Amino acid sequence: MTAFVYAAARTPFGRFNGSLAGVRPDDLAASAINGVLAKTPGLDPAAIGEIVWGNANQAGEDNRNVGRMAALLAGLPVSVPATTVNRLCGSSLDAAIIGSRTIEVGDADVVLVGGVESMTRAPWVLPKPDRAFPAGHVTAVSTTLGWRLVNPRMPAEWTVSLGECNEQLQERFGIPRERQDEFAVRSHRLAAEAWDKGFYDDLVVPVDGAGLARDEGIRADSSVEKLAALKPSFRTDGTITAGNASPLNDGASAVLLGSEAAADVIGLAPLARIAGRGASALEPQAFGFAPVEAAERALARAGIGWDQVGAVELNEAFAVQSLACVDAWGVDPDIVNVKGGAIAIGHPLGASGARLLGTLAKVLAERGERYGVAAICIGVGQALAVVLENLENTEAGR
Repeated sequence: MTAFVYAAARTPFGRFNGSLAGVRPDDLAASAINGVLAKTPGLDPAAIGEIVWGNANQAGEDNRNVGRMAALLAGLPVSVPATTVNRLCGSSLDAAIIGSRTIEVGDADVVLVGGVESMTRAPWVLPKPDRAFPAGHVTAVSTTLGWRLVNPRMPAEWTVSLGECNEQLQERFGIPRERQDEFAVRSHRLAAEAWDKGFYDDLVVPVDGAGLARDEGIRADSSVEKLAALKPSFRTDGTITAGNASPLNDGASAVLLGSEAAADVIGLAPLARIAGRGASALEPQAFGFAPVEAAERALARAGIGWDQVGAVELNEAFAVQSLACVDAWGVDPDIVNVKGGAIAIGHPLGASGARLLGTLAKVLAERGERYGVAAICIGVGQALAVVLENLENTEAGR
């Protein structure tokens, strides 16, 4: 049995403390779920065999299985089961991988997958004391991003900041700041153009009461000159700035998967086939380069090579790690993130993987390409990748 992508939807991605700051993550997730189900009016929600939902932080309002909470808030029947998975930045792509396997082994014909993150609303946490009634002060720790409550047994080189990890990649591959800034400007330009031309109109659904129609972080007027004026964020002599790295964001994404037989239940023809999957891991500080091997493994399992790939959606956690991956693959940069990437659109951790998958399916259909790769780096040294085979406008769909 094979798993297919039938529909995808996401919320606009809001800036940290921006237009979605007042929306709980479980409500964001419910908006994405309702958005994708609105595209399948013939589907009885009771026919959904499983929901697999991604979320990275899970320390605040997204605790206690946010996938189940979102399903209930979206009005799905209480009989629809749901689970929440956490592979940090790759959580919702992991959800799609798990969902596709669920279909392939015959445990369900229809699986709804996706993910959510409100980085704005991620709480501060207080660890419980080692002993009763400590006399000293207790420090609240932010759960928004990166390492927290670090186990002292971890080697120090593993637990450096995400930015320092990528400064190390810059040193390793010699990717200059100017090239990083150019990549970031391209991301903003392509994202703005895609919105202006209507590409995202049927992928992005509104969030009730938020008043946000587009991704909030896109700067159409970005330029290399403007980015060159920004100070380095992690080293005084570094190359990574707030302009060539992804920001903190809020948002949710959803994808409806199904078997071939599920077309009659869903009421739609499938858009794409999940042709290959790959996971990889490196030293924690090298996480930005991990998509290289993940994509190679996904391609091998799909039985194709890079010469057959017509589109790549690579999450832009940092410009430097994105460029390092594109260079290593040897692909034409012009097929990568043709509708903008996370530097412009945003990177709400648990939602990004499903965003990549939904965008890739539509890009493949629009461009008439047969195969595409969605890949994402993941903190603490991991990465995931999925190969899609387009079933629209190609020989694959005939």
